[in-house]
Amino acid sequence: MTPTTKEGQRAELHKTIWRIANDMRGSVDGWDFKSYVLGMLFYRFVSENLTAYLNQMERMAGSADFDYVVLPDDQAEFGRTETVSEKGFYILPSELFVNVRKRAPHDENLNETLAAVFKNIEGSANGTDSEDDLKGLFDDLDVNSSKLGNTVEKRNKKLVGLLDAIGDLPLGEFNDNAIDLFGDAYEYLMQMYASQAGKSGGEYYTPQEVSELLARIAVVGKTTVNKVYDPAVGSGSLLLKFAKVLGKENVRQGFYGQEVNLTTYNLARINMFLHDINYEKFNIAHGDTLIDPAHWDDEPFEAIVSNPPYSIKWEGDANPLLINDPRYSPAGVLAPKSKADLAFTMHILSWLAVNGTAAIVEFPGVLYRGGAERKIRKYLIDNNYIDTVIQLPPDLFFGTTIATCIVVLKKSKKDNSVLFIDASAEFTRVGNKNKLTGPHQQKVLDAFTAREDVDHFATLVSSQDIEANDYNIAVSSYVEAEDTREAVDITELNAEIARIVARQAELRTSIDAIVADLEGTV
Repeated sequence: MTPTTKEGQRAELHKTIWRIANDMRGSVDGWDFKSYVLGMLFYRFVSENLTAYLNQMERMAGSADFDYVVLPDDQAEFGRTETVSEKGFYILPSELFVNVRKRAPHDENLNETLAAVFKNIEGSANGTDSEDDLKGLFDDLDVNSSKLGNTVEKRNKKLVGLLDAIGDLPLGEFNDNAIDLFGDAYEYLMQMYASQAGKSGGEYYTPQEVSELLARIAVVGKTTVNKVYDPAVGSGSLLLKFAKVLGKENVRQGFYGQEVNLTTYNLARINMFLHDINYEKFNIAHGDTLIDPAHWDDEPFEAIVSNPPYSIKWEGDANPLLINDPRYSPAGVLAPKSKADLAFTMHILSWLAVNGTAAIVEFPGVLYRGGAERKIRKYLIDNNYIDTVIQLPPDLFFGTTIATCIVVLKKSKKDNSVLFIDASAEFTRVGNKNKLTGPHQQKVLDAFTAREDVDHFATLVSSQDIEANDYNIAVSSYVEAEDTREAVDITELNAEIARIVARQAELRTSIDAIVADLEGTV
């Protein structure tokens, strides 16, 4: 299969998925309906994933014709404990997606059937190491919701349609290619839902091109890292870019994150499974990172990436305990209650390994605002933690057109300077958004790696000069914009104006003569 054909097939699959998602939702708001489409895609995935795994195990053991799909439930029970230990969950044959779908048109209690199946899948992990990773995964797929219809019959009709639509998606035989297609389909759907939902979507999904740039920055010079982390993990897509950039086997201890929104937290865990990150290789926590962080006792992270929510409110100095929190206390001041941006930055710094790199998307105001934020910037600059500041183009993110920036943190820099990169012009307009294409990303990465001055693009500035500029770290303060105005010869321009004026006078005289002639013949 040629790359063009493969990309063509993928694009066709994406169109099909989005058409189904829109056709199926009917009167349900698209943002609400995403949980049904994504949840059902996940149900199909775990069913096929488990079937492929068990079929392979049995066939390798000598049962050439073994097919888990047709195995009676009572015979399937013997493999439960070992399978849960390996895969993290278990599904009886009768409860597999393909079998529930087959019976669905004639199942008057389909909503109850699905509710029981989802409960059983989650329950299969109870009391095991994977319990926290499975708990609540199907909570947002509410098969009894009035959103699907105001009667059980209408709800079941919608559910049958959804099972058929997801079941008909051409995702291939379950192998490595199918895993890629499942994960890719999930990513595509989340991106489309985020773009349609505007601001609320932008809070949980970072565009893939930005995610890739952040991940690539975080691993420059490394072929492997201990683990990766995002304190505002959203749907997990940003973390998963490390699997693409490094290879998931080179993230030795796995993928870590925390998310405050329960629905988004469920999406992130599902996203891990759909990208074939097994339960023991990810640790996604639910909660408020700033107030109640998970992973306190973990080894620091060698790669951290994040796109935290911009300028959200937090407790700040209204909570007297926070100024003594070891994450925030070194700066001697807390981020303002109305702007938590630098609280996330200080948290990330605290969780960062000595040899690690953190790449954080920041709201532009944090680069130059005064008050507590200036004091935090002073702490970061004086202690040589800020490595690079990158100005991004406007209109990259869902729900906002603001030109954000990337702040790169390191704890063991080789110099006492900050690199400023102006990438505000590095984009291609695609549809109604700007995109950081591969060449644009590479230009930024090359400058980041070289760490040298490039006219109108990159400037290396000493910490003393930044101090002299009152700890302002806005890129425009240090990288001189190129003057693209056209040089004009004033003498020649005046001569041209004189010629135009003379020509106008000639034309007026000619017109007056023609009018006089016409009047004389009337």
